[in-house]
Amino acid sequence: MENNTLDGNISRQIEEQEVLKSIYGEEWKEDDGGGSGNITLSEGNLSLELFVTLTDIYPGQGPPLFQILAPSLSRDEMVEITTILQDMYLDNIGETIIFQWVEKAREWLQEKVSLQACGVAAKAEDEEDEEVYAESYTCWNDDRMNQSSKVSKDGPTIVHGDPISFKKSTFQGHVATISSTSDVKQVISTLMENKKIAHATHNMYAYRIYREETKSFSQDCEDDGETQAGSRMLHLLQIMDVRNILVVVSRWYGGVHLGPDRFRLINNAARQVIEKAGLLPSPEQKKKH
Repeated sequence: MENNTLDGNISRQIEEQEVLKSIYGEEWKEDDGGGSGNITLSEGNLSLELFVTLTDIYPGQGPPLFQILAPSLSRDEMVEITTILQDMYLDNIGETIIFQWVEKAREWLQEKVSLQACGVAAKAEDEEDEEVYAESYTCWNDDRMNQSSKVSKDGPTIVHGDPISFKKSTFQGHVATISSTSDVKQVISTLMENKKIAHATHNMYAYRIYREETKSFSQDCEDDGETQAGSRMLHLLQIMDVRNILVVVSRWYGGVHLGPDRFRLINNAARQVIEKAGLLPSPEQKKKH
């Protein structure tokens, strides 16, 4: 391999590791040499540990090596998630992939737990008339908050994500396509018209605007009292390679300190609403960028 190619791969690996540490904090465990790392993902009664080893050809010419340890999963489930991650790389050849692998594995676990919960709920429904998970969502009965989107007057359309509740705290993402910092101010102003959002403990945000004339980005973020949350959200937008969007995450604090988990939940809320709005670039668009 030519030195320039090797140096380019190493540079991208270092950048990716920095982003992973910024987003996941202590959850992402990197070895001393920086050549491998791992993260443990847990949802309900399911968990898996993803080990990734970087190779000289990654990311430009080939994938990293990965291994999954998950005693709580069946053999069929192990084959399923392994195939999903392999297919994801094939759809993103030449791109950094670890963040996407982590989030896809997390999403997959969430889906498995949800399916289990649906089975339990169906069984419980026959035994007693009880609304499952009612406590977690009692604060989301406001009609305006349950709308999938809201159009600002003469302004960008805002898409609202699904609420995520964890240890009495609730997180919700909001996203809009923008083209100027004026749009940013207008979207924030429109969101603050909703009393529930305005009274959130924190409303952190990040945005990226691509300037075609200068081939550069205008980007910024706001923590709103949740230290480092805005910058981590901006890192997320950068690694997802999304442009011309503003994403806001509202957090309603429930009285229980979440520690580093709060950053994972904030980024999950941001990622989910971006996906819901259909704003993720396709592999073809990424190559053009």
